[in-house]
Amino acid sequence: MARLKRLKNIRLHREGTHTLIGGLIAFVVLNTVVFYSFQSMVPFYIVGAISIIIYCILVNFFRCPIRMFGKDTAGVVVAPADGKVVAIEEVEENEYFHERRLQVSIFMSLWNVHANWFPVDGTVKKVWHQNGRYMAAWLPKSSTDNERASVVIEMPSGIEIMATQIAGAVARRIVTYAKEGDDCYIDEHLGFIKFGSRVDLFLPVGTKVEVTMGQHTTGNETIIAHL
Repeated sequence: MARLKRLKNIRLHREGTHTLIGGLIAFVVLNTVVFYSFQSMVPFYIVGAISIIIYCILVNFFRCPIRMFGKDTAGVVVAPADGKVVAIEEVEENEYFHERRLQVSIFMSLWNVHANWFPVDGTVKKVWHQNGRYMAAWLPKSSTDNERASVVIEMPSGIEIMATQIAGAVARRIVTYAKEGDDCYIDEHLGFIKFGSRVDLFLPVGTKVEVTMGQHTTGNETIIAHL
């Protein structure tokens, strides 16, 4: 158990490989230039300290905990992301369902894990990407106006739900691993969003929601709802 806990703390997501390697090279070059450009060591110490802080933030952002749900998944909707619940409301969903749906939204700050998990077991029925704006992800309008990627999943029961990854004011890259026709399962990664962003879930009206506004969620662990 102790070994597993250590692995959770140090594993990094593959989406961060190029960023972390590139960042390390850039910081080494920058600090080398500063070291040889000034007679005093003070600028080198200052730049070095700032470089270490920024790089630690990047490493923290790309961390990817190993998580297994470990419970019965039938009819269960699990949190697709770490973050805070910022919306639980009925809305008119007009991109796919064209009907009233219960929307549950999770906002991810810069400090949250940004890996996204499949919220239910089922089959990926449709995947699409929509270009848009980059307003702050906690704003309600970001669900319809921001760049986003949506995944519709049909559960074994025949119920369809939709998970939408939404870019934020800083996030400029949404990665979606889901492919149409693939089987998907809780415990598997749906995708990754770089920097602040959110994930919206669109569930059938009448779904029993198990979270409350402002509650913090843990991806692939917190139960969002029962269908």
